[in-house]
Amino acid sequence: MNSPTYENVHNQFKLNGFHLNREDLCRVAYSFIKEGEEFEKPVGDFLLDWFDSKDFIEMQTSGTTGAPKTITVSKQAMVHSALATGDFFDLQPGNKALHCLPVKYVAGKMMLVRAMILGFDLEFVAPSSHPLRSNELEFDFVAMVPLQAQNSLPELKKVKKMIVGGAAVSKALEKQLLKLPTQVYETYGMTETITHIAARKLGEKAFTVLPDVTISYDDRNCLVIHAPRISDDVIVTNDIVELVNENQFIFLGRMDNVINSGGIKLIPEQIEHKLANKIQQRFFIASKPDAELGEKVILVIEGNKQSFEDTLYEDLDKYEKPKEILFVPKFKETTTGKILRKESLT
Repeated sequence: MNSPTYENVHNQFKLNGFHLNREDLCRVAYSFIKEGEEFEKPVGDFLLDWFDSKDFIEMQTSGTTGAPKTITVSKQAMVHSALATGDFFDLQPGNKALHCLPVKYVAGKMMLVRAMILGFDLEFVAPSSHPLRSNELEFDFVAMVPLQAQNSLPELKKVKKMIVGGAAVSKALEKQLLKLPTQVYETYGMTETITHIAARKLGEKAFTVLPDVTISYDDRNCLVIHAPRISDDVIVTNDIVELVNENQFIFLGRMDNVINSGGIKLIPEQIEHKLANKIQQRFFIASKPDAELGEKVILVIEGNKQSFEDTLYEDLDKYEKPKEILFVPKFKETTTGKILRKESLT
């Protein structure tokens, strides 16, 4: 069987209950742009870009790993990404899927591409923080950001499989999601990898890579991604990992966040993991310049000042213990809910 190309639309693809082919989608795109609601206009723009004569799409990176920039992505690479997702999650033509992400970003674009290539029956709703509210339908496959998943807990029993990305799944949210019958996966990826190249089933520690992806790490212990069907370049990340085998890795933290305190290198995400069940509010570990240590560890908590028991730090090593607690009224965050650490401290 020939592999689908970006010029194909699966004959089982439906949008909000209607079978649409390529010509139909171009018509829909024009009407979205001319008289659609605000969230439909970017969909129209994307569909017209997808079906034009070029073999690439221009995309904005999210800016979580550096300044946002425009990159060009091959349409056929996006098709390969969709096919790999279909294989990995065992998705079938005719599966009922929910699209509730902004099409401005890569995750929203890819959900549309998956639907057209894999033949989903796609229900399209305005991106909101409560995407399943007042929706009676049952879904085989849904993609959300953590905030949407948190707000949809009562309705998620209507969902068979869900992927959560854009920001890390907190320990507290993972605990709540594990009580549901829904199969939930946290995804790992970035715009440069055309959304996820790996996923972790909640309850498990390691991320498993999608088909046709191999991984290694560099001399900093940072993940290196080889995904020839998705990117011509080898992608070197700033994510510190532990490789389990050639297909699995455990995410430890980001190189940019590493703290050098008295010559000891500390990964804030590992300290946060140890404190996760002891602090109710959102928090993160950061550092401040220190005359003696170079950098001292601080605990940054969102909300009003409060006091904690001495037992708060009992699971931490000597060097990991914060020397100070800072309270910030409201953290700054990305559109997907990822905390902007440096910006929240200014």
